[in-house]
Amino acid sequence: MNKFGSYIKNLASIGFSAMMHGYLPFDKNDNQLAEFRTWRNTTTGEAAKELTKLFNFNIPQRWSIAHLYQAILNNEPHIKDIDYITTLSGYVHYKLTGKKVVGIGEASGIFPIDSKALDYNDRMINAFNSLEKVKNQGINIRNILPGVLLAGENAGTLTEQGARLLDKSGNLCAGIPLAPPEGDAGTGMVATNAISVRTGNISAGTSIFSMVVLEEPLSNVYEEIDIVTTPVGKDVAMVHCNNCCTDLDYWVNIFSQFASSIGSDMTKAEIYDVLYEAALYGEPDAGGLVNINYFSGEPVSHTDDGRPLFVRTQNANFNLANFFRAQIYSAISTLKMGMQILENENIKIDCLTGHGGLFKTPVVGQKLMAGAMKAPVAVMETAGEGGAWGMAVLAGYAANSYGESLDLFLNNRVFTNCKSSVIEPDLSDVEGFDDYMKLFKQALNTEISAYCNL
Repeated sequence: MNKFGSYIKNLASIGFSAMMHGYLPFDKNDNQLAEFRTWRNTTTGEAAKELTKLFNFNIPQRWSIAHLYQAILNNEPHIKDIDYITTLSGYVHYKLTGKKVVGIGEASGIFPIDSKALDYNDRMINAFNSLEKVKNQGINIRNILPGVLLAGENAGTLTEQGARLLDKSGNLCAGIPLAPPEGDAGTGMVATNAISVRTGNISAGTSIFSMVVLEEPLSNVYEEIDIVTTPVGKDVAMVHCNNCCTDLDYWVNIFSQFASSIGSDMTKAEIYDVLYEAALYGEPDAGGLVNINYFSGEPVSHTDDGRPLFVRTQNANFNLANFFRAQIYSAISTLKMGMQILENENIKIDCLTGHGGLFKTPVVGQKLMAGAMKAPVAVMETAGEGGAWGMAVLAGYAANSYGESLDLFLNNRVFTNCKSSVIEPDLSDVEGFDDYMKLFKQALNTEISAYCNL
């Protein structure tokens, strides 16, 4: 109203996205039965290990099915009352439409997907239901999981009750169609136009993850690699890391406080740019400085907890440029461990597209990422928009697909005039990051000692 002089009364379509994964169980009266468990609740190691072996398919700790099975193993009292489980985006969608459904990309972080049937994997459903501890609880997993929908399919309409949740003024009308809800992984793929084979994207914000659309299945099961799907059901190799920019943001806050204390009127955004740009002038290996950015455990590096940690060798070249290069390298390092597996699998990637906070400052994150990944990295002018914009695109596709597949819709109607820049990996950055990674891996022993003893 303040901006356009008119209330929003109707929309062509609406879509909701939230962080992928997690655990939200409810009873038949819609009462929440347990606290929300997020991707950082790395407490499901026993369940994840058992299910990975049972399915011969990697089940990460953060997946909904791992949280559910761990609760069963723990004999948590709420299990007997579960009517359904969902994720954040699925819950919001249900409250607005009354439909217990999610998009297939979001569903692939709940339970494994059969990319041919475009639904949950029946073999694994049956295997889970046959587990003695599951049978003892009287659970049929298919009955409590949300339904699976593809991008563009009808996911219900906004109810009167849902309209009032969004707009208490009463101006927003019921009946607006909703797109299938997706997690931040699926919407990130859409936001970067990376849903075709041999494409990939890297989302770098609070967490960091890469998504690479596969031509063929991987030759092995890797606990560091999750197999999820695009919003239309194509298999994707995902490397998900719990920690990315949080520690980096804390360090920026320190510099921001210093600037304020000396009377500087620089904005925080300007301070970010100055510090990021300083990293470009650091030594390729960050001069012997190492940062571990862990606020929580990282399954990719086999660490169970986190303690943010900055260390340096005795003769390190400790200056601002190296310090901030080490911070950005730290945000990338765990991702690199997982991506190395895809390199060894000889997975072909024509280009990686970056989006999220790490790429907001031009060139810096993009250049250092290209060196770390040994692949070209593209950044679009929409790089800072992230998942919310990707969900808006999916909502537009649900409203009118023009009879096109999602990849054609993106190419023909969304990204036709989108400006982007591509940076090729620089050899000195490649070699420097490799040297940094040697120190980073050595420092993980100190990290483990820290959380075991502090």
